[in-house]
Order: sequence, then structure tokens, then C-alpha cells
Amino acid sequence: MSAVIEPGEFRRILGHWPSGVVVVTAMGSDGPVGMSCSSFTSVSLDPPLIGFFPAVTSATWPAIREAGRFTVNVLAHHHEELSRAFSQKGIDRFAAVPWHEGEAGPVIDDAAAWIACELYDELPAGDHTLVLGTVLALSAAEQSGPLVFHRGGYARLA
Repeated sequence: MSAVIEPGEFRRILGHWPSGVVVVTAMGSDGPVGMSCSSFTSVSLDPPLIGFFPAVTSATWPAIREAGRFTVNVLAHHHEELSRAFSQKGIDRFAAVPWHEGEAGPVIDDAAAWIACELYDELPAGDHTLVLGTVLALSAAEQSGPLVFHRGGYARLA
């Protein structure tokens, strides 16, 4: 028998685990698409795989899936507003964002790092989907610290 865990309490307790923030982007049939995500991880070195978890209700994930390739943009410490914008619905998320086309999707110009991927697999994971991507190319701006999400808010590493 499993315990009944209240979702709000689950979120509050797991919020004690800090995470980085990424924006996953792709070139959709109608132009660039992207979404913020704080559930991102490295998965495998051989082959090089990453993973992230969009909600099953995401309106953006299907467009990224259809593209078959995507870029994970690791947000820098000054990207709080950008992260919030890529979490909103019904707006042009790329309107005020300097970016350029990468081999697998839009690359945010001043991201802390970017990782170009090809869709490897996706698996159901409760109210989310586990997306696995094969890493095609990657790069980092060594001078830029990451944006961190912790206990429901944004933070910087000291």
C-alpha cells in the first residue's frame, strides 16, 4: 500500500532541492518554439544522453517533438525574466530574446551553455513525460553562472 502524498506538500518538500533552469527550443512549423524547464538532467555519457520532463498538458512539447531536434539552453544568472516569459502562455516568447539558429533549434545568445539534441525516446512518467535526447553538439560560456530555482524562487550561486 502506498502513502497518499498531497501534491502541494510534495512540491514544497522537493523544492528544497535546487535545480538549474533551462529553456528547451526547436524550430516548429510556424517558427521558433520554446519552454522553460527546471527538471533537466544528464543521463548517460556513452551514448551522450540528456533528459527533461515536460508536463503532459504542455502545449509546446508536441511542437518540439514534431521537430525531432531541440536545443537545451542553460539559463545564466541574469535570465529570471526570460525564464518567466518562457513559462507563460499566449505570448511571443522570443519577442525580446536575442537568439540565433543552431543545428537543432534556437540558441539563446547569452545562455550559460547550450546542448543540441536529437529526440532519442520519450516515456510516460505520471503527469509528465520523460524526454531523452541524444547530444549532437554542446558549448558553454565559462564566465556565466547559472540561474537556480530553489524553494519556489530564483537564486544565484555565490
